[in-house]
Amino acid sequence: MAKGRKPKNTITIEIDEDVLMEVPQPTPAEGFSSDAEHFSLLSEFDIQLFRAGKHYHLYNKLGSHIVTHRGVKGTYFAIWAPNAQYVSVVGNFNGWDRGSHPMSSRWDESGIWEAFIPHLGNGEYYKYFIESRDGYKVEKGDPYAFHWETPPATGTVVWDIDYKWTDKKWMADRSGNHALSRPISVYEVHLGSWRRKEGEDRFLTYREMADQLPAYCQYMGFTHVELMPVMEHPFYGSWGYQITGYFAPSSRFGTPQDFMYLVDELHKAGIGVILDWVPSHFPTDEHGLGYFDGTHLYEHPDPNRGFHPDWKSWIFNYGRNEVREFLISNALYWLDKYHIDGLRVDAVASMLYLDYSREPGEWSPNEYGGRENLEVVSFLREFNDAVHQYHPDTFTVAEESTAWPGVSHPTSSGGLGFDMKWMMGWMHDTLDYMERDPIYRTHHQGQLAFSIYYAFNERFTLPLSHDEVVYGKHSLINKMPGDWWQQFANLRLLYAYMYGHPGAKLIFMGGEFAQRHEWRHDYSLDWDENNNPMHNGIQKVLRDLNMLYKNEPALYERNFSPDGFEWIDFNDAHNSVISWVRKGASEQEFLIFVGNFTPMPRSNYRIGAPKMGYYKEVFNSDNAKYEGSGCSNDEKLETAPIPKHGRSHSLSLTLPPLGIIVLKHVAGYDFI
Repeated sequence: MAKGRKPKNTITIEIDEDVLMEVPQPTPAEGFSSDAEHFSLLSEFDIQLFRAGKHYHLYNKLGSHIVTHRGVKGTYFAIWAPNAQYVSVVGNFNGWDRGSHPMSSRWDESGIWEAFIPHLGNGEYYKYFIESRDGYKVEKGDPYAFHWETPPATGTVVWDIDYKWTDKKWMADRSGNHALSRPISVYEVHLGSWRRKEGEDRFLTYREMADQLPAYCQYMGFTHVELMPVMEHPFYGSWGYQITGYFAPSSRFGTPQDFMYLVDELHKAGIGVILDWVPSHFPTDEHGLGYFDGTHLYEHPDPNRGFHPDWKSWIFNYGRNEVREFLISNALYWLDKYHIDGLRVDAVASMLYLDYSREPGEWSPNEYGGRENLEVVSFLREFNDAVHQYHPDTFTVAEESTAWPGVSHPTSSGGLGFDMKWMMGWMHDTLDYMERDPIYRTHHQGQLAFSIYYAFNERFTLPLSHDEVVYGKHSLINKMPGDWWQQFANLRLLYAYMYGHPGAKLIFMGGEFAQRHEWRHDYSLDWDENNNPMHNGIQKVLRDLNMLYKNEPALYERNFSPDGFEWIDFNDAHNSVISWVRKGASEQEFLIFVGNFTPMPRSNYRIGAPKMGYYKEVFNSDNAKYEGSGCSNDEKLETAPIPKHGRSHSLSLTLPPLGIIVLKHVAGYDFI
């Protein structure tokens, strides 16, 4: 093959250590019959890819698929169980009889078992009965199933996932504009507790949520929704982070097509969809992936690498080809079939370090004597490369809480290849600072300034996530110090500071109207609180911040570049005041942020101005419409030739109590 750009929809597989071959990615239509009696969707080429660990669309081949063979419609089943000596399909259609529908082991020693059952179609419940070579017997759900029974039932369901999408415009626009060049303001949602069905105390279905969530996000100005894991999980209290059905949206809320409809409606409302994706661990439930064929097939066989002591769950064997392609195929599945716009990868730090949550003697170093899990590093790079090859208009985000270098750097330069990383240091420092009584903040000014020192080492998302409002950590509003009014002023101040700070934004549901309760996954958000003017003021301030973010290029064009940020002054710890500039691609596009982190208003406070001329106040977190005190600046502000902060001209400002103001330069001296 000629050197140069790789053709679209091709992959490279290594035949031996000296030969690389460019090959087309297999499609669902490929299939063959090896003989007159045996039908298979798997070609010899599929098996080559499978063994090489490069079959990134494996969901088209393994699992259950409704097909027509010799004019007869039925269901084809394929499962990987190399240690099995007998496998059969059991289900409601055969009375769960383990001897009724045996599967055939492929002749190529791939470890894949197959069966075609005629006249079996959509909606049939099934599992695989597996008997291992050493006598272990178990019934397992299908790892590649597109649909599962509703828990506590544990069966998988034959399901056709065809759907007629109506988001053509969204997908076309997405392909022409990379997400990182646009505003990214994320609303994190847990589907089971955003709202409940009024009067029935049950979950909203995907379709009922589609009638409410897109319009609400559009009204609030969010650009994306991030859904906590929607994949099927047996224990609701795990919030979706203990997954058994990696290819199936939870049937608690409806069918796969119902979930597609929700994504479709979000896209039509102009809202991107990010999914939490959990390749870090999986639960020990018998019907799940663990000890699948009487061996540690999906999990690492060494308990020091294959079992998580905190979460009591299995850890994937990232060095095994078939496991890597299971996970990568799963990631691409959600992008291929569900039009998902981004994947947020959970618990990356737990994957990267061999000694994560382990005491000395409970872990073994890598081949070089280090604590880094080299197989995970290789896997994450391969995952990100695959996502960016097949879906370059989507993005990946790492929840990574350490200083691991290059998380959001390209794999070509030694990075892990993520597009963004959660800025956990900013979150912890900022919340720690904001929880302090303002009288003590003067001694901790560095907590606000420190994040800028490393803000551009990675491309960061600033998260105020679900993890910060559970387990006795208090809701955001209850973290804030002071009396009733000061708590709300502090929260408005926190949000304004967050939106002025470089990076994408993420806020967990309920935080947008200052819910008092910690998040409770068994209950709806306390929407009635939003009828209170103070709570509603928080919602209004966040909505206006989202609109400011989307309308001002200075807040997103250079969101991940040091060229987009400049301090005016961060040294006024005595007054607990900081001021800075956010800059767009054009010299004309910039905004000034000035924050007063004490409850004392300040008049005639002077800051150096980046440019001479007139300024206007375009945002004030203390505005009376937010239930603030209404302390504001004149409609027109003019610079004076008084040097300050190393600049020839300056502005005299009124700083509201526990507030941030945002100023915009008005071209020349003509006030607009």
